[in-house]
Amino acid sequence: MNELILTALAVGGSTIFGGGLGLVFRKTTRSFTDAVLSFAAGVMLAASFVGLILPSIECGGVFSSVVGIFIGAILVNLLDLFIPSPETSVSDSSDGDRARRVFLFVMAIALHNLPEGIVAGVGLGAGEKSDGILIATAIALQNIPEGLIVTVSMLGVGVRPSKAFFISALTGVIEIFGTFIGYFAVSVSSFFLPIILALAGGNMLYVISEEMIPETHSDESGKLSTYFLLGGISLILIFDALL
Repeated sequence: MNELILTALAVGGSTIFGGGLGLVFRKTTRSFTDAVLSFAAGVMLAASFVGLILPSIECGGVFSSVVGIFIGAILVNLLDLFIPSPETSVSDSSDGDRARRVFLFVMAIALHNLPEGIVAGVGLGAGEKSDGILIATAIALQNIPEGLIVTVSMLGVGVRPSKAFFISALTGVIEIFGTFIGYFAVSVSSFFLPIILALAGGNMLYVISEEMIPETHSDESGKLSTYFLLGGISLILIFDALL
């Protein structure tokens, strides 16, 4: 139980930490943001295979894992039908419309954080401590720039610094609840463990492909973003070898 609490606090706390950084680094360049998000995407990409999909294949075979991956991706796809997608919510617009788009962006981040927390809980509840640490680390690293961007976006439309940080922190609290949900879901239903692991992996792969990579390669910093993505993948491979 202590590991669960620490994991939940680490995953949610990283978003809060990133939100605090947003108060310090209020003005960031597009290249910097793309590089950081690409690194986070690489971290999540490697972790989804090393910590979720490969253990799922070992537990239940490749067929159930493939089914789980597609189910996980479809579930996030359905979620996207009801909430705005983060990379389109902050697109350039007139001043009068910008504040509304930023708040939609923040709402989208908050709702997307719930399945991220569930993934962290699933990784921990699966029983393999090293895989759980790997997944939680990947999500936590991804959450730091995410929290920073939420705070900076709010400040950009005139929200008070204290309020911007508070709202950013709330998006992290949602992830804490998600971690507990994912952990107990796996613990209660170990029979479905392989497909649940693959489902969580499918969630991560969908978000990486649909949102993170296109967003970081939409400007002139595409090559830089590619190398940072490779750096994120390499980091998780090193972690996996050391754990």
